[in-house]
Amino acid sequence: MKILITGGAGFIGSHVVRLFVNKYPDYQIFNLDKLTYAGNLANLRDIEKKPNYTFLKGDIVDQAYIQQIFQTYGFDGIIHLAAESHVDRSILNPLEFVKTNVLGTTNLLNVARHHWKENYDNKLFYHISTDEVYGSLGAEGLFSETTAYDPHSPYSASKASSDHFVRAYYDTFGLPVVISNCSNNYGPYQFPEKLLPLFIHNIKNNKPLPVYGKGENVRDWLYVEDHAKAIDTIFHKGKNGETYNIGGLNEWQNIRLIELMCSIMDRKLEQTEGTAAQLITFVKDRAGHDLRYAIDASKIKNELGWEPSLNFETGLELTIDWYLENTAWLENVTSGEYQKYYETQYTKR
Repeated sequence: MKILITGGAGFIGSHVVRLFVNKYPDYQIFNLDKLTYAGNLANLRDIEKKPNYTFLKGDIVDQAYIQQIFQTYGFDGIIHLAAESHVDRSILNPLEFVKTNVLGTTNLLNVARHHWKENYDNKLFYHISTDEVYGSLGAEGLFSETTAYDPHSPYSASKASSDHFVRAYYDTFGLPVVISNCSNNYGPYQFPEKLLPLFIHNIKNNKPLPVYGKGENVRDWLYVEDHAKAIDTIFHKGKNGETYNIGGLNEWQNIRLIELMCSIMDRKLEQTEGTAAQLITFVKDRAGHDLRYAIDASKIKNELGWEPSLNFETGLELTIDWYLENTAWLENVTSGEYQKYYETQYTKR
């Protein structure tokens, strides 16, 4: 089997690539990545020499290039993770998110459809999406696969649109597809514009910890390696045309999570309890900031047998240890052009 994984040099994508390359030596795994600011081939140094792994540098929006690689390699399956993914960036530049997330996804759908020419046996287009397409929950309730879409940010609107296009190609053209919507991922190799690696970096460097509003927003947290295993399960066992919600079953209010992180960092850095917490700085809330996300992951558990393996406390310890042990990786991605963005968008709010 020849599988194209888009966005495979990114955070979640690199974990999926690593899992598939190591677990399925008889598969040929092709990693397509544009290598934007969040794509980093250093994430995959441990598998880059494997005989069943090929890296392809390219943009999913480039129709001619996508057609070329389909013709050259004849992919049987696509696991589509390539996306602009940071909400704050989508507020600054919505059109970039429309271009990559909507047009890029539709381009992949078009090329897959025409290349497979309705000979869909053992073919699959697997689109990875987010729980943010569902909007915001109150204090109670969970997002299910039938929850109506209600996106509130340019990022979530672009992902909602791409989800609709995937379903439309299934309904209109019979293209074999599955979709999954996941909760907040965390773990090794996450680009430090996201909350956990950003705050680990800031605590280590005695910089402010900018918390939106009062820190009352609630998120469900999913360890990235658990997510990669869920993707593996859905790719091989998921039912054509279905959607599966992937959740970590780990709801945390932002301020409680940050306080826990500060306590762990004080212990790891051997500093007085409460030192890191003094860096917490409340800033103006994000525009359109959803209050609470929470996933009902019963469908994937009952139908496919997947459930998360880690609770958040355990996963957070593992994550902090990884970033403290891989300071060269962290310092590398927080330097240069990113450092300018990082300073203006976060620490000086």
